[in-house]
Amino acid sequence: MYFYLSKTVALLLVPSNLLILAMAVGFILTWTRWRRTGRWLVATGFVLFLALGYLPVGRALNHVLENRFPVWDAARGAPDGIVVLGGVIDPLRSRLRGQVALNGAAERATVIAKLARDYPNARIIFTSGDASLLGNQGAEADYLYPLLDTFSVPRTRVEIENRARNTAENAAFSKAMAKPKPGERWLLVTSAQHMPRAVGTFRKAGFPVEAYPVDWHSVPRFRFAINDQFSQGIVRADDAVHEWLGLFVYWITGRSSELLPGPAGG
Repeated sequence: MYFYLSKTVALLLVPSNLLILAMAVGFILTWTRWRRTGRWLVATGFVLFLALGYLPVGRALNHVLENRFPVWDAARGAPDGIVVLGGVIDPLRSRLRGQVALNGAAERATVIAKLARDYPNARIIFTSGDASLLGNQGAEADYLYPLLDTFSVPRTRVEIENRARNTAENAAFSKAMAKPKPGERWLLVTSAQHMPRAVGTFRKAGFPVEAYPVDWHSVPRFRFAINDQFSQGIVRADDAVHEWLGLFVYWITGRSSELLPGPAGG
């Protein structure tokens, strides 16, 4: 039930959808005796929609998330294992087009080639199943091996976990596969924006990991600037709010160790 709610309710709670819904309701109300309320909803929704697109709201929210964990320091020494979270391959397009189709989080997968080369003795686990609402698109992880072939990474270097549909299942299923021993050091690879929720979820699952963030969308120091593209501002705001909502929901439902996890539990 939680999975289906997260896929449906979450769509309604992102700012752009909420504002469009508010304006649509307002427009309908203008034809009723509540026309005053309707006009207020349309006007307020329109102004907020413009602000969301042109002001750096999404960048500010994302900046906090992406700078929660620093770039991983290789001086710490070679890890015993590496868990790479999916969310990078589109299984439906990959199947229909006959070649691996990557999305904007491609670094999650492309970094595997570097890690496999730098740490030849480390186990690597890629975890991602079919995260679609109806479960009819196919498991993302099933398309990883053809991608690894293009990087000349032997398929035997990466273990596949293809059942997980969300971050909580990523943690549970990869832990069951890894069976981490006391004292072992495991890296967790995911997008910098997603890293706080991912680390908190793995900690809650009893799988200590070290953050290896990739797929950065911000710079270390935030700078106020108007967005060049309205649509880009909307997308950034929706993505950032979605992740903040995910942090809150994971925390109150006991799926994450903290509301905003940081390095070493800080």
